[in-house]
Amino acid sequence: MTEQQPPFRDPALPRGKRIDDLLARLTLDERIAMLHQFAPAVERLGVAAFRTGQEALHGVAWMGPATVFPQAVGLGASWNEDLVRRVGEAVGTEARAMRTRDDRVGLNVWAPTVNLLRNPLWGRGEEGYSEDPALTSAIAVAYTRGLRGDDPRYWRTAPVLKHWLAHNNETDRSTASASVRPRVLHEYDLRAFRDTVQAGSVAGVMPAYNLVNGRPNHLSPYLRAQLRSWTDQPLMVCSDAGAPSNLVDSEHYFDTHEEASAAALKAGVDSFTDHGTDSSIMVGRLRGALEQALIDESDIDAAVRRQLAVRFSLGEFDPESDPYAGITPDQGFDTPEHRALAQEAAEQCVVLLKNDGLLPLPGGQRIALVGLLADECKLDWYSGTLMHRSTPLDGLRARFGAGLVMHAEGADRVRLRTAAGWLQVPESGEPGQAGGSTEAALDPALLAGRTDLPPLTCGDTPSELALIDWGGGVLTLRAADGRYLSVADDGFVRASADQPGGWVVQETFSREEHAGGHLLKHTGTGRYVSVAADGAKVAEHGDVFEIETIERGADAVARAAADADVVIVVAGNDPHINGRETEDRTTLALPAHQDSLLRAAHAANPRTALVLCSAYPYAVPEADDRLPALLWTAHGGQAAGTALARVLAGDVSPAGRLPQTWYTSDAELPGLLDYDIIGSRQTYLYYRGTPLYPFGHGLSYASFGYADLTAEREGEAVQAEFTVTNTGDVAADEVAQLYARAVHPSVERPSRELVAHRRVHLAPGASQRLSFTVPVSALGHWDVAHGRWSVEPGTYELLAGASSTDIRAVAKLAIDGEPAGPRPVLTRGLAAADYDEQHATEIVDRTKTAGDAVTPVTGATGELLYRRCDFGPAATRAGVVAAGEGTVELSLPGSTVTFRIPPTGGLYEYTTVEAGFEASGVCDVRLKLRGPVRLAHIGFSG
Repeated sequence: MTEQQPPFRDPALPRGKRIDDLLARLTLDERIAMLHQFAPAVERLGVAAFRTGQEALHGVAWMGPATVFPQAVGLGASWNEDLVRRVGEAVGTEARAMRTRDDRVGLNVWAPTVNLLRNPLWGRGEEGYSEDPALTSAIAVAYTRGLRGDDPRYWRTAPVLKHWLAHNNETDRSTASASVRPRVLHEYDLRAFRDTVQAGSVAGVMPAYNLVNGRPNHLSPYLRAQLRSWTDQPLMVCSDAGAPSNLVDSEHYFDTHEEASAAALKAGVDSFTDHGTDSSIMVGRLRGALEQALIDESDIDAAVRRQLAVRFSLGEFDPESDPYAGITPDQGFDTPEHRALAQEAAEQCVVLLKNDGLLPLPGGQRIALVGLLADECKLDWYSGTLMHRSTPLDGLRARFGAGLVMHAEGADRVRLRTAAGWLQVPESGEPGQAGGSTEAALDPALLAGRTDLPPLTCGDTPSELALIDWGGGVLTLRAADGRYLSVADDGFVRASADQPGGWVVQETFSREEHAGGHLLKHTGTGRYVSVAADGAKVAEHGDVFEIETIERGADAVARAAADADVVIVVAGNDPHINGRETEDRTTLALPAHQDSLLRAAHAANPRTALVLCSAYPYAVPEADDRLPALLWTAHGGQAAGTALARVLAGDVSPAGRLPQTWYTSDAELPGLLDYDIIGSRQTYLYYRGTPLYPFGHGLSYASFGYADLTAEREGEAVQAEFTVTNTGDVAADEVAQLYARAVHPSVERPSRELVAHRRVHLAPGASQRLSFTVPVSALGHWDVAHGRWSVEPGTYELLAGASSTDIRAVAKLAIDGEPAGPRPVLTRGLAAADYDEQHATEIVDRTKTAGDAVTPVTGATGELLYRRCDFGPAATRAGVVAAGEGTVELSLPGSTVTFRIPPTGGLYEYTTVEAGFEASGVCDVRLKLRGPVRLAHIGFSG
């Protein structure tokens, strides 16, 4: 081996030796520099610059034109792993193809998001796949396998899962802590990550902004204790953007950035995403941590080694051997195959919620297509730029004939007047890039209103604007040429944006009543619209506007509906408004403006169907009662309109299934920050009410029968089989679902839990025998009494059906084994967080690096229950380990002892307080916590 070809360049050597060789050749400064997201080149070794992070949630995002597939939640609604794997292949191939002409396109892709859709008010629900861990992991495994590729040595792209761990709120997302009890942690939040990592196509994970049990996720002890125990592969952990600084700046978890950076590195973070492309700040902090002996070179080397393992897997050092290195834009970008796949994916995402015979639509009818999204193809924050665009209006006119499809958007047409005159929109020429130039569109953080267009003015000639109220008082205003009013960095208001968008949306406003008129407040700046000689701009004080309504949108919709044979109302959300990253939803209700359009359409024509095109569920019980047909689809990408038209026409029988429960009202939801799905009965697993539409629900233009379910245990698996038959008269897909439940569990268990599913295509009259292998471990739960996964002996039911509530066949199965038995408290004591039930408590960090404690919610008395505690012949003494101050009251049937915790001097300064105590046999233990006490453990002795 010559100096011109060092060992790390030799593809014949074992990869581990090559990584060690390159690592040894790097100086300390070069290794530290690699810990930032933008690692510089090492020119003396011929090592190129490298960046972690390329968004690829449902297509290559932020880097200009790319194939746009349906949103992730829509892909989840397909319940089709084969489809999603092919989508992943296409996205990975486009990333490779785009990189050949733009080296800013990265191959370390930050996708998919496997956070579970626990609460439908979460603003980022569009990014996840499902509320169920089994379905989420199945879809995530498929997507990562597509992104990764099939070559045993080299990866097409290197997927990073988001966001570790228990991340379901945007409200206070960098300061709020999710209280996650051990059962929920192991049975729910960890599972989607674990199953996907164990499948072998994941390069790493990204920690979330929030805290879990009082500790920031970027310090999560589970990165080592769980994540890296699931695989021998050297997983890379990439921080979320700005999160390292949050450890000091917003979370105040450490006093200095050197301490924070050192703690994150030692916890397992390998790449620090902070301060954009400026690596000097993070490098300086890590250098300072090294100089202060908070870390040593071995900590740096461990992180760099994991990064290098990813870079070698991507073929960076073996361009001649890498099978994906030759993908060119002509071969792998915007191909006919990708365009067809985008349409297929959009078709498979459509869920038919209700149909009383209105659908499919026959040809020759006059169709009124109405609603705010009837002629829209909405993108979200993680979309690429559309190369092809199909709205519902485009799709229906192409399918049914332009002359048969009438359109009414339903926006209110208004004029705005101030004391200076009518608001005027100057003519602005040809439409341009949404929100900015083409170059700016490559980086959403730079999006702003265009400044090459004239600002709005006042004069004698009024301009007509389309006003839409998206709910919660959030408005958009659109000029006659189709551009939205937007505010640029210079503060002027212009009709300059093709769509609302950007990290800070500059196209939304709200009305405030004032002096007989309204002030117009700009959401992005918090300032008010005022009009001066040089144009309209935002300022601290605004002008009072008179809003004159020329025509109500509901009136236009009613006219179109009355003149049609059938009405299709397309309602839903704009993914940049009222629910998105940084912003949770406030309600499940359909916005009042859209509800008025729906009511107007139905009143004018009872043959009205509602299509909800949205990133999340709505509560629409009245629509379900009144309308003959309802459908839902996530924003379906570039082929959304064509796909919807083909489903409405019956060219495709809908077979999407709901990936999350649809509730009837906000009252059925617990608090957004309540992560205890067991105690608060969240998701279909524990919810005891009657949902509007259940998890797994979706109808078809065909009908299906289920028969001959059998289930037998074979070793460590259950073999289940049943037959599905198409009893209808059209070919269609069916999503066969298999659930399991423990009949007589000793602890609270799900009413039923998805263990397998399969999407199959059947011709009329055709049958297929489906076989499933279910690991016996899938029937288990986390046993907090003994700190392990446990499958209780007893009777279990396997349930086959078309949804979580539409069960068609049941088989019983006896599982033998050793009963777990009561808690051995004399030997193990009670870890405070290992409770069976709680009230008014939250789990917090025992120390900054590991362990849990329990504290009462501020101002409340916390209660904990531990069932079936075994004290043996006799326990005579008890002791509590606690910090803070307050009291811990321990009660058994017939006796109570109170421990007074003196002030300990700090959150992590624990003391042990003991007292005499008498107990024997097996009984429940109850605790009451008062004051700011942090209870870690209760011990007993005989």
